[in-house]
Amino acid sequence: MKRENKTTWHAETQAVRIQSERTSHMEHSGPLYLTSSFCYDDAEAMRAAFADETDAFIYSRFSNPTVDEFIDRMRALEGAEAGFATASGMSAVFASFMAFLKTGDHLVSSSSIFGSTHTVITKFLPKWGIEHSYFDLTKPETVEALIKPNTKMIFVETPSNPGLDLVDLEALAQIAKKHKVILNVDNCFATPALQKPIALGVDLVTHSATKWIDGQGRVLGGIVLGRQELVDEVYAFCRSTGPSMSPFNAWVLSRSLETLHVRMERHSASALKLAQALEINGNLEWVKYPFLPSHPQYAIAQKQMTAGGGIVCFELKGGLERGRRFLDKLELLSLTANLGDSRSIASHPASTTHAKLSEAERQNVGITPGLIRISVGLEHISDIIHDIEQALENSK
Repeated sequence: MKRENKTTWHAETQAVRIQSERTSHMEHSGPLYLTSSFCYDDAEAMRAAFADETDAFIYSRFSNPTVDEFIDRMRALEGAEAGFATASGMSAVFASFMAFLKTGDHLVSSSSIFGSTHTVITKFLPKWGIEHSYFDLTKPETVEALIKPNTKMIFVETPSNPGLDLVDLEALAQIAKKHKVILNVDNCFATPALQKPIALGVDLVTHSATKWIDGQGRVLGGIVLGRQELVDEVYAFCRSTGPSMSPFNAWVLSRSLETLHVRMERHSASALKLAQALEINGNLEWVKYPFLPSHPQYAIAQKQMTAGGGIVCFELKGGLERGRRFLDKLELLSLTANLGDSRSIASHPASTTHAKLSEAERQNVGITPGLIRISVGLEHISDIIHDIEQALENSK
């Protein structure tokens, strides 16, 4: 397939211009290849494709031109050699584990991770005899002591979901390289528009493309990116187990990448204004946002991110019940399980996304009873601030 792909172009230009080869119709927007399989001119061409002697497409569970366009755009944005797109963010995370971990292996992970990732690590990996150790993301100096002879991977989210903790990826990469383990980073919250882990020495990057990559809450998707030899292992696992991205979802997500940098600039600017407004609100115990000087890892955010992203979190005075009342008083913001939408979203992790964790587990990952996570959308910032402030007053 021929694609416009000049490596001298900036990454955001490549995300707009990388495209599947035009058909005879000379379409301007990339075509959608909504097909399960592909045909061959003769038996020899078919044999060669199945023998991996050519790069001809075989079956959309393996590869598809529309999905490849999305992968190529994401590769350009992340600075990765290769990638494989999956049906959801969680299938990307799971594939990035299972392609490399086997019975007897050990995983080191930050404890501040998405609830479903926590479930995979603590409930399902042990079924295959894969051990794990958690560390506090805010105490990276504890990581090296957890590494064992059978440790194969370090996994982190930065910023983390939902507590917005950060870790110095360059320093963590040095530890991983010293011990010859894979450093796997969930870059969902920052996106490659704001943070490029591979440039900081990270081996694998995972995304839930469902979030900021899509940006409008329309489709599910995930992707794993990194060095060719590592992605080859992910591809081998996914080709047989089947968590492939649909061509339609890939087409939607590829179009979304054309506006990613513009959207993340707006999301980040509005989120910072919201965080600054909430810092002086007497209804809150604290406010957390990576680009607020009050953030504990503010220096790290300044070092490895170009902006703070679209998530703001805060702790309500009044705990669990106050959190529920706050959600009920919102008039503009949506109550939904997603984030990274053009529409602002509020969630109360203790009673929703992390409700299946025990109270002790929630405390260990920084999910307090009154924690509220705001995904700042593209509405006018004054309307967002007004809705949150009136809900805070009316939920007393």
